[in-house]
Amino acid sequence: MYSTSDFKKGLKLIMDNAPYTVLDFQHVKPGKGPAFVRSKLKNLLTSKIIDRTFRSGEKFEEADVETRTMEYLYFDGTDYVVMDSGTYEQYNISEEVIGDNEKWMQENSSILVLLFKGNPVNIEISQFLELEITKSDPGIKGNTAQGGSKPATLSTGAIIQVPLFVEEGEIIKVDTTTGSYVERVKK
Repeated sequence: MYSTSDFKKGLKLIMDNAPYTVLDFQHVKPGKGPAFVRSKLKNLLTSKIIDRTFRSGEKFEEADVETRTMEYLYFDGTDYVVMDSGTYEQYNISEEVIGDNEKWMQENSSILVLLFKGNPVNIEISQFLELEITKSDPGIKGNTAQGGSKPATLSTGAIIQVPLFVEEGEIIKVDTTTGSYVERVKK
């Protein structure tokens, strides 16, 4: 059991029957009245961030949460299949859990999987990925006053805007949080 005095960034606890992680907290001792704790918590199931105030000394259950590096194997039509590289145990992850990350997932690539009570509830993709451009129109010089951009389809199926000088078949670095081009990767 955790108490509000145990709060620290990254602490995982159960609140309202869901796992949360503490993002920020502040112990407050007002001149009058009892002490309390202001906190910012992230729901690990829905990724929603909430602000909560707790009385000093309030108790919380420890969350049975574990993060593991797993290998994404394939999409079977309804679920994404991943494998724990250490135990070779396979897990099926639903499309709802994967969400928008689906466009950055490549078969046989590593992802971080958050397990709650042994079940996958969330995933994290690397912030930067190196992906090949599989389809892109050729850039035409002189059609913009400044640096222009064009759409490009990546090996994962994602479509992003890239500079005109980038061509089909090249490997580029992509920021997955913003879905934007970072740079060309030298071979």
